[in-house]
Amino acid sequence: MHPLKKNLANKDLFKDIANKCGTPCYLYDRDRLVDNLNNLENALEENFKKYHICYSAKANSNPHLLKLMIDTLPDMGTDCSSPGEVFISNKVGIPGSRILYTGNYELISDLQMAYDNHCNINLDDITSIQRLQKVGIPEIISFRLNPGFGNGSFAQITTAGLHAKFGIPHENIIDAYKKAQNLGIKRFGLQCMAGSGNLDEEYFEKVFTLIMDNVQKISMQTGIEFEYISMGGGFGIPYKENEKPLNINRLFQKLSKIFYKYFSRDNAPSLWLEPGKYIIADAGYLLTKVVATKKSYKNYIGTDAGMETLMRNALYGAYHKIYKLGKESNDKEVYDFTGQICENTDRIATDRLFSNVKEGDLLAIMDTGAYGYSMSHNFNTRPRAAEVLVNKEDFKLIRKRENLEDIFSNCNV
Repeated sequence: MHPLKKNLANKDLFKDIANKCGTPCYLYDRDRLVDNLNNLENALEENFKKYHICYSAKANSNPHLLKLMIDTLPDMGTDCSSPGEVFISNKVGIPGSRILYTGNYELISDLQMAYDNHCNINLDDITSIQRLQKVGIPEIISFRLNPGFGNGSFAQITTAGLHAKFGIPHENIIDAYKKAQNLGIKRFGLQCMAGSGNLDEEYFEKVFTLIMDNVQKISMQTGIEFEYISMGGGFGIPYKENEKPLNINRLFQKLSKIFYKYFSRDNAPSLWLEPGKYIIADAGYLLTKVVATKKSYKNYIGTDAGMETLMRNALYGAYHKIYKLGKESNDKEVYDFTGQICENTDRIATDRLFSNVKEGDLLAIMDTGAYGYSMSHNFNTRPRAAEVLVNKEDFKLIRKRENLEDIFSNCNV
């Protein structure tokens, strides 16, 4: 059962949220978010002497949620891939020293902000050094390794391998570090992010072993003693009913055995991670209202949330559980769930056996905390949804719903 399904029984709470905040509306469960953070922290603390969590701000950058995260884990940093993510990290009190900045095909201005904020800059390519030189030479940098293979829950989020746009091929990585040494840089890390949404422990063991093999080769040929090794994120959650969650304690126990084969505990670098989905995805869900039902060549449930509100299904066929709030009908049919967007790819779900609904019913689309609001957009000039933090029986609006004036506020018409 989904960890938040029992919360959905409080239909009066969700009716109240819908009445006061409107729909569609992103909701985040405070307790689930805190539990996810503590579970990750405890598993790392038990298995690694030195570690650093850099929450992936691209997953969800709402400042209220970021503030809750650092209130829970005061030493937490962020993984940033744009100046905007650095800006909001600083705004909630995360200094550059706790930020890993990983751009790709970086603008000079992007590198300038990361440099000025004293971020730990992680370069995606050897050519990035030439752009960084125009900004300045930092004390410490890392390079993003492409180990030659990757894996993800979808091909579109496999971020390493022969078809990935990211990282330096493993056969060229030593040249990158030598070039950095020639510039006078003496402190280094190494980063590798090979895919997103993985639930297979053996995959993590395989990619971590490859990372460590490359660390050893680089050290032998350059003399570098790495200060941190980052295996990125990629920790998935069970979006589908038949998927099992990662046993995070067991996983880090296995990874620590690999890590300490290469290093002694006293002299080992710090293990850095950049999780996003594992922390926030299943703490968030999307409250939406049934606008209409339609019987055509297929059956449709039309909601006030479409692909502009939740992009993942239209983008790469992602699956999200959907629950009806309140009493479910015993009568069920196969439906596509769609929004109001003028695109045939506007689908939240397809061919889903679901209880019959009527106009005005409320639905909860689960596991939308990561890459939900952060990937939403204004196509068809639809304002973006509100965001709400739910704490047991209470709730707080943490982002107002956009209106049409907001969308055009910079046009000066």
